[in-house]
Amino acid sequence: MKKAFILFLCLAMVFSLAACGSSSSASTASDSAAPAEDGTYVVGICQLVQHVALDAATKGFRDAITEKLGDKVTFIEQNAAGDSANCSTICNQLVSEKVDLIMANATPALQAAAASTNTIPILGTSITDYGSALDIDNWTGVTGTNISGTSDLAPLDDQAKLFGEILPNAHSVGIIYCSAEANSVYQADVIEGYLKDAGLEVKRYSFADSNDLAGVTANACAENDALYIPTDNTAASFTETINNVAQPAGVPIICGEEGLCSGCGIATLSIDYYDLGYATGEMAVEILVNGADVSTMEVRFAPQVTKKYNADLCTALGIEVPEGFVAIG
Repeated sequence: MKKAFILFLCLAMVFSLAACGSSSSASTASDSAAPAEDGTYVVGICQLVQHVALDAATKGFRDAITEKLGDKVTFIEQNAAGDSANCSTICNQLVSEKVDLIMANATPALQAAAASTNTIPILGTSITDYGSALDIDNWTGVTGTNISGTSDLAPLDDQAKLFGEILPNAHSVGIIYCSAEANSVYQADVIEGYLKDAGLEVKRYSFADSNDLAGVTANACAENDALYIPTDNTAASFTETINNVAQPAGVPIICGEEGLCSGCGIATLSIDYYDLGYATGEMAVEILVNGADVSTMEVRFAPQVTKKYNADLCTALGIEVPEGFVAIG
């Protein structure tokens, strides 16, 4: 009987220690779920693909937060390598990590983040149109949900005017865009109207992915005097493919942003993606530190746009650039 009692006490001590260990573990998990209580933050970043524009936006975002919070912020940064399915996996992982905020860089990343959580604040950047990206009718500039951010949209009416300024002899324009990117479709829809208003003939050429990009570009070059490519992540990742077709054909391209233009275009009305990401980081600080309500934050735009040109490609195509354009560095 005494042996049985001693065994009972030993078992009781084991279970007691196990319970203490379980309590300690739960407390740690709770602390990690609410890091703001000790003044530290975990910020998740999901970037669709690696290319100049998106890389600059991510850097600007991190710099803005780090300048304010220093070592009080930890970043979990993942790149989806151009795969929307990877965006979903990354965002679900960030939610499971209980990050304090998610930055979604490019439209598929934003869509994946929106599907993964309706409670964690989400800030998008390099998003052209939030209404199209999030399927919001009657877009007013505020989502009313856990999402806000910044837009990379340069005025499309002014982009259309570039054709008259730098390519006055062009009569037909082909618009090339990725049909899988909602923002690219939106830009194609809008700028088509502006180009037609300017008296230009317009044809549209969509591609599903990089596999048919060269063929689509070749068709567009054969049928048009010039091309337009909006801010399109797939195109921006394969500018060499586009340029290898368009330059030998002697067909100039006007682009929606600088990174794309530096690879295959002659001119652009571009924003600074670093500045755009920096503005997104400032919004993140407002949310994390000052308690700003993301659902009421208006989507913000780049502070300025600049007319830029690709000097090497303009020279190769014999295009004279008018005053007021800045060479891409």
